[in-house]
Amino acid sequence: MAGLALLGLWALLGLGAGGPLCLSRQLRMRGDYVLGGLFPLGAAEDAGEDAGLGPRTQPNTTVCTRFSSLGLLWALAMMMAVEEINRGSALLPGLRLGHDIFDTCSEPVVAMKPSLGFMAEAGGRDVAAYCDYSRYQPRVLAVIGPHSTELALVTGKLFGFFLMPQVSYGASADRLSDREAFPSFFRTVPSDRAQVAAVVELLHALQWNWVAAVGSDDEYGRQGLSLFSSLASARGLCIAHEGLLRAATGGAHGPQLGEAQGLLRQVNQSRVQVVVLFSSARAARALFSFSIRSGLAPKVWVASEAWLTSAPVLSLPGLARVGTVLGFLQRGAPMPDFPAYVHARLARAADPAFCASLGAGRPGPEGHVAGPGCPQCDHVSPEDVSTGLLHHQAFSAYAAVYSVAQALHNTLLCTASGCPPRAPVRPWQLLENMYNMSFRVRGLPLGFDASGNVDMAYDLKLWVWRDPEPELRTVGSFDGRLQLQLPQMRWHTPGNTRPVSQCSRKCQEGQVRRVKGFHSCCYDCMDCKAGSYRRSPDDLSCTPCGQDQWSPDRSLRCFARRPRWLAWGEPAVLVLLALLALTLGLVLAALGLFVRHRDSPLVQASGGPRACFGLACLGLACLSVLLLPGRPRPARCLAQQPLLHLPLTGCLSALLLRAAEVFVEAELPPGWAHRLRGHLRGRRAWLAVLLAMLAEAALCTWYLVAFPPEVVTDWQVLPREALVHCRVRSWVGFALVHAGNAVLASLCFLGTFLVHRQPGRGEGARSLTFAMLAYFITWVSFVPLFANVHVAYQPAVQMGASLLCVLGILATFHLPRCCLLLRQPAGTLPASSQGGGPGGAGGPGGSRGGALDPATSPQGAQT
Repeated sequence: MAGLALLGLWALLGLGAGGPLCLSRQLRMRGDYVLGGLFPLGAAEDAGEDAGLGPRTQPNTTVCTRFSSLGLLWALAMMMAVEEINRGSALLPGLRLGHDIFDTCSEPVVAMKPSLGFMAEAGGRDVAAYCDYSRYQPRVLAVIGPHSTELALVTGKLFGFFLMPQVSYGASADRLSDREAFPSFFRTVPSDRAQVAAVVELLHALQWNWVAAVGSDDEYGRQGLSLFSSLASARGLCIAHEGLLRAATGGAHGPQLGEAQGLLRQVNQSRVQVVVLFSSARAARALFSFSIRSGLAPKVWVASEAWLTSAPVLSLPGLARVGTVLGFLQRGAPMPDFPAYVHARLARAADPAFCASLGAGRPGPEGHVAGPGCPQCDHVSPEDVSTGLLHHQAFSAYAAVYSVAQALHNTLLCTASGCPPRAPVRPWQLLENMYNMSFRVRGLPLGFDASGNVDMAYDLKLWVWRDPEPELRTVGSFDGRLQLQLPQMRWHTPGNTRPVSQCSRKCQEGQVRRVKGFHSCCYDCMDCKAGSYRRSPDDLSCTPCGQDQWSPDRSLRCFARRPRWLAWGEPAVLVLLALLALTLGLVLAALGLFVRHRDSPLVQASGGPRACFGLACLGLACLSVLLLPGRPRPARCLAQQPLLHLPLTGCLSALLLRAAEVFVEAELPPGWAHRLRGHLRGRRAWLAVLLAMLAEAALCTWYLVAFPPEVVTDWQVLPREALVHCRVRSWVGFALVHAGNAVLASLCFLGTFLVHRQPGRGEGARSLTFAMLAYFITWVSFVPLFANVHVAYQPAVQMGASLLCVLGILATFHLPRCCLLLRQPAGTLPASSQGGGPGGAGGPGGSRGGALDPATSPQGAQT
């Protein structure tokens, strides 16, 4: 309310009198130490060649005719800070700061004249040439400004040569952080790198990865665009269109964009919905003028700080048709009393009595060099200042003055009681205390780092349309971490839906991107196959799971594999255990019958004790299959083959002796048959069984020593589990272990088959032939089945083959004899069947074919 009252007073005094203001005469104030100020108080973009900015043939004076309210507000912020410091006693008690403020006209050619004036020797207007400038005392102690990067790059070289401290309140190009090129440059705004990092975080947070990037064709725009390209690429953002624009004078049609018009038309026709505009205010105004005039489709415009609050841009007619505009502004500390100060200054400038007290205002030495400071400032209207105050960013200029005052305070070793007397401070002495200096401005702690930058937070501003100009609404912040207020955002799209700016649709869970073309944002979505997963949404390839892990198709993680082996509770094992119980029961029943009737002719004809031994071996072979189910252990793996094949060898060797008896009695002369039969039934027969088992034991020992089976964990054969099994290290060794029993079975089969093929002589060999056929059928079938079945079920196949082999021998040779024993427990055989009694096969005159198998004899057993 106080500001409005002062503004009304100014209107009554100044406008009522109808005379010019004396504001330009207030831009210079004497002091013990003077600060130079470079501010864009005017602009010359509409003056053309009349302003002296056309093709220059002589170094004449440039005239700035257009007024910039924002530049004036920055200058007034500097003046306010100087007055506060002079009134206070905290920084420079007993000393007085002065200021000399000049207009840069936003042009380097204009800014150089006052810059040279600042470097003139104190008390004069000449810049002396010395070999050593350490004792040189220029007119000003430090320079505040300029605002733009384009000007700071020019003046920074000049001031850097003299080591004159220069504190800019708006030049943000990252290049100015180079201490070798700009040793005396400082700024109270963050560098463009911080601003670009905030823009990249915003695009990433809103999932806009397919954008256009446009920059003004000047140092500020080119470097900002370069920074954005590098940081965007690092975050996976893609720039679909990129280019520079220059705002050139277009005569009656206004500013033109030249080649940038084609770029804007490409953006308009593409799927890009977001444009990052890193440009000066002049170029931004030209771009939006063309966009409005050409009727381009509305977009989301991400603004740089240079034009987000620019009055020429904000006042552009039809600006609401460009779409949504948002950007970052540095936060700073609040200055609620600044509008009142501005109104008070302007009200005094409209007071004739106050203006008369300033005197005639004879220009000092700098006036003859640079011309009037700001002639257009004396014709300011209330509307000019009121509009600028809505979007002013005066804190940076205000803080720049305090940074110089703090450095002077540290250099002079001032205290609350005063500053010790000493020789006047030279600029380079002040510079020493500005490196890594900390200071406070209105309670906000600030500090220059080694590159002369300050670390300040940003507010995210959104243009909300309020006729005639937009209002800036805060919808987020950035202080190294982005925070958004999404409910506060308003978009130009129907239904206020957030615009989508992506080249390709977002991949679903478990899919990765297969890039097509040159941009990583244009891709096809590919499923992650089993055994791999998508680690993050930005992955371009699926990540394989570890060998101890598994994953299904389109997975986002891997799962630990469970160990797997042939468990006791599996259905196949339960069936085999039932078969084992049946087989073992039959073996034990047959063995019991044979032992009980061991003296009967039928048991004696079947081999007697050797038949019982063979049945016991079959029982042991059955029990050996119990080593196959369950978790494999090294001892179990080593014992599996020996405990199966040694009992089989015992059984087959006993059957081989019985086959030899049949063959001898059927094929040899009676005398030979009688002598050999005694050897085949005596102690030497047991020696043959022992030798066969020793040979098989030797084979098994060699196999276990040379190629010991080992417990291994196979991570590949099962999709979700780790198979733990006994690995056969040598299939040749495995086959040789089987070969010993195969030889015994082959000899047995060969002997009985030769007898069987002679008519009338094969009844005694038939059961042995069938037993060996059962053995061969079982193990010959085992080979292809074992080779083709899944490795997880190979133990079950071996288990089944062992049981079927035992059951086949039992069913074809022993069980028929058991049936006869059950039918005739005390049965006897005829003499012709006993093979050794008088009148038998071995007696004189006996028949060679009289040795009949009691189980298959047509006569059967007789009482």
